[in-house]
Amino acid sequence: MILEPKDLYEKLEFDKVIELTAAECLGEMGIEQVMAMRPSSDIVWIEKRLREVNELRLAIGKGEKFPIENYSNVLQEMKMLEIEGYVLTVEELQKINRLLLIIRNIYRYFTKERKEMYPNLYDIIRPIVFDESLAQAIERIIDGKGEIRADASPALAQIRKSINSRQRDLDKEFRNIINQMRQRGYLTDNEETFRNGRRVLSVPSEHKRKIRGIIHDESATGKTTYIEPEGVIDINNDIFDLEQEERREIFSLLRELSATLRPYTPQMRNYLALAERFDVIQAKARVALKMQAGLPKVHNRPRFGILKGYHPLLFLKNRETGKKTVPFDLTLLHDNRMLVISGPNAGGKSITMKAAGLIQVMLQSGMLVPVHEISDMGVFDSIFTDIGDQQSLEDELSTYSSRLYNAKSFLEKATPNSLVLIDEFGAGTDPMIGGAIAEAILKELNEKQVYGVLNTHFSNLKVFAFNTKGLLNGCMLFDKDTLSPTYELRIGRPGSSYAFEIAEKVGLTKKVLAYAKHRTGKNEKAVDELLVDLQREKQEVEEHLEEIKNKQKSLERLIKNYEDMSKEYEFKRKKLKLEIKETELQQSVRENQEFDKLIREIRENQNLEKAKEMSLQRRVEREKLVEKVDDINAELHFQAITRSDVQLGPIKVGDEVKAIKGGAQGIIDSINKNKAMVIMGDMRIEFKLADLQHAREQIAIISAPRVKVDFVQQATQFESQIDLRGMKMFDAMVTLEAYIDRALISHTNTITILHGKGDGVLRRAVREKIREFKQLGNVRHPKPDAGGDGITLVDVL
Repeated sequence: MILEPKDLYEKLEFDKVIELTAAECLGEMGIEQVMAMRPSSDIVWIEKRLREVNELRLAIGKGEKFPIENYSNVLQEMKMLEIEGYVLTVEELQKINRLLLIIRNIYRYFTKERKEMYPNLYDIIRPIVFDESLAQAIERIIDGKGEIRADASPALAQIRKSINSRQRDLDKEFRNIINQMRQRGYLTDNEETFRNGRRVLSVPSEHKRKIRGIIHDESATGKTTYIEPEGVIDINNDIFDLEQEERREIFSLLRELSATLRPYTPQMRNYLALAERFDVIQAKARVALKMQAGLPKVHNRPRFGILKGYHPLLFLKNRETGKKTVPFDLTLLHDNRMLVISGPNAGGKSITMKAAGLIQVMLQSGMLVPVHEISDMGVFDSIFTDIGDQQSLEDELSTYSSRLYNAKSFLEKATPNSLVLIDEFGAGTDPMIGGAIAEAILKELNEKQVYGVLNTHFSNLKVFAFNTKGLLNGCMLFDKDTLSPTYELRIGRPGSSYAFEIAEKVGLTKKVLAYAKHRTGKNEKAVDELLVDLQREKQEVEEHLEEIKNKQKSLERLIKNYEDMSKEYEFKRKKLKLEIKETELQQSVRENQEFDKLIREIRENQNLEKAKEMSLQRRVEREKLVEKVDDINAELHFQAITRSDVQLGPIKVGDEVKAIKGGAQGIIDSINKNKAMVIMGDMRIEFKLADLQHAREQIAIISAPRVKVDFVQQATQFESQIDLRGMKMFDAMVTLEAYIDRALISHTNTITILHGKGDGVLRRAVREKIREFKQLGNVRHPKPDAGGDGITLVDVL
């Protein structure tokens, strides 16, 4: 990726972001990695790093502690370990062990739930297998404090036991000698100390010949002599010999441990790389939390779609002082590729331009950025900047010459995948000439279709941006009343420099300002005002066109909805007609059942008068049953109407209504007293108001099951059991009556009726229905373990 000029990091202050990130690292390798960080144009690499950092940011934000800790660079130790016969020291092994423990904790961190929650972080360790035995091998020899364990080997345990025993003997003997010498006055106030690794007496020099032993040292003044008394020499010699044995045993253990670890040095290098990578990720995640940075959408093409963006460093600085940072929106895509920002000095032009560049560099370096997460960001393969004073004594370049040199480089190297950032475009020389050259450069860059953000005070550049496709004007808003910047970016219109207004606020005399205005003339100010007016009108037209497009879309949606509703209405009309026909068919079947039953009883009894009486009785019973059903339906519909009236009010002309009986729907055309004329399709039908209800209040009535009667088939395929559970009362009784008729035809002996226990209502209704048939005899229930009163058994006579 091309980054120019060479001090681009300093110009965009990315070097300060790097320093903040490095300060969060826990190991020197992580710091080195961050300090060497560079942006990439590889979209796969960028997205992978961004997702890793974002997952760890979310984990840390939830209070989870990721187990990365301080670790050492052990590459040199591993390099030495690869040498056959080399023995690592305890300190070197302790460094390696700490690395192994950190990696072990990282592997243990990824539970099954976390593997699914943080898949990108888990992918880092997925290809590498962690060998627990390596850390266990070290821990068998070295404890957590970095000391050789007493039980590292049986020989070492015995040696240390002997040392401790002789040490106790030394303490006992030394105390006895000290007591004797103290009583004789042969000791100084300190009494004892250590010299040459030996425990010695502190004796005034005049008494040194009175104590038998070995003189180890004298004080600088010569007044004190340090003597190892004769009684402890043998003990000290024994301890010395044992300590030598201890050192030899420890060296043997370390040599064996080094040999055990030697074959695994490549694997341990992988572990070190893991620690370094997770160190960098956690550093980026912590910086992201400080900056309130997030993960935008990233596209593999040049694009700027920053929403609610902040300059990262300005945000951190303002937060420390309690100031508010004003966010900005910056969108460059499709034909609009370059933004020309204008406005007063100290209004935020340069900060906004630098923020856009810094956010882009951070993003392509795998860092989360302080923008809203619905922002759309692209990827550039080169970034060019021309910011600040470029004066160079070494190259004998003035500020303006260096700017022209940068422009020449941009024009030579820039492509449609480049981002160009220019501060104070055209400044540094005569305004007329500088403005003309800047316009020519801007024209060339636009023809190369590069993306860019630049700021300027030159009116000709504002006019050029207004008239040229691919360029946009933008301004930093300025409060005219207080003559102070608001630091808000407004895209779509140029800004004024407010030079005279600011000069007046500063306190320049009216005489000076009047002369300046006279010299400037009316044209310069008129250009600014004209640009602002034209841009405002252009924006109003664009907004009006957008509004028309939105209304057109709304109209198309309404037309589609109407067509869909029309089709649905036609479907419901046909469905209603079908349901009416089915109801008529069901009623006809029921009447045929009753008629067949009457014929059967006449044949059995051979009594015409009794047949007439029974026929009349059946008719009365049916009328009573119909009356009961109508009463129940009327009660249900009355409740619905009452509820509808409360919610929707009384029925009036234009309301959509439905008939209580039949459910046919229509619209009220007129109302005359207690009657209403309803339009249903192509028909006009008169109803009583009491027989209508609002169509929006629906009552779900399950129609009776369809009945298809085939007497011959019923007689040959009759089943002696029926299940009424879950059926409505009316449906259950109709079904049961048809079933009993079939039972009588089939000449079965016993029928079984399953109705369930419940509250017993259905069971009682079944018994009442059975009493209507004289051909049915004994009624009973089976034993409790066979269903009890949830089943009724009936004998057929």
